[in-house]
Amino acid sequence: MFVLGIDPGLTRCGFGLVEGSFAGVESFRAVRAGVVETNPKSPVEERLGQLLIELRLLMEETKPDAVVVERVFYQRNARTAIPVAQASGVAVALAGAIDLPVRQFTAQEVKLAVTGYGAADKTQVQGMVARLCGLMEVPKPNDAADALALAITYFMMVRTEQRYPLKNPA
Repeated sequence: MFVLGIDPGLTRCGFGLVEGSFAGVESFRAVRAGVVETNPKSPVEERLGQLLIELRLLMEETKPDAVVVERVFYQRNARTAIPVAQASGVAVALAGAIDLPVRQFTAQEVKLAVTGYGAADKTQVQGMVARLCGLMEVPKPNDAADALALAITYFMMVRTEQRYPLKNPA
């Protein structure tokens, strides 16, 4: 199974395609990772349009089975949260429009799934991404490593959901 992780951003949108399975042994392969960059001096609508086109091409080319987008979690700076939310909306809407299942996870959920510790720092998460994918070094840039972590989180979460299904309390 191939899962495309997207670390949304308007200036730098990270992506990472991971191959994995839901079988017993955790085995992941980083197939492709990188960033889509837009010019911060261009109008927002052009940048979102560029992001839409490049993500569509990426999805058509890689043919993922599912897409994972980091859930925007507003903290301190609304000025940075809004463009991230816009980029996230583009990715989620695009995946939905081409009938790909979409999941969203917060940064804390990713940290917990990848490292086992919900308050892990970025370097710990990125180090575990390299280790879980059998890479000699942490993928660069950081946005790409974060996107790979999102894809790995999908496998971890679905595996857990399969082992411990929620009972319908009705």
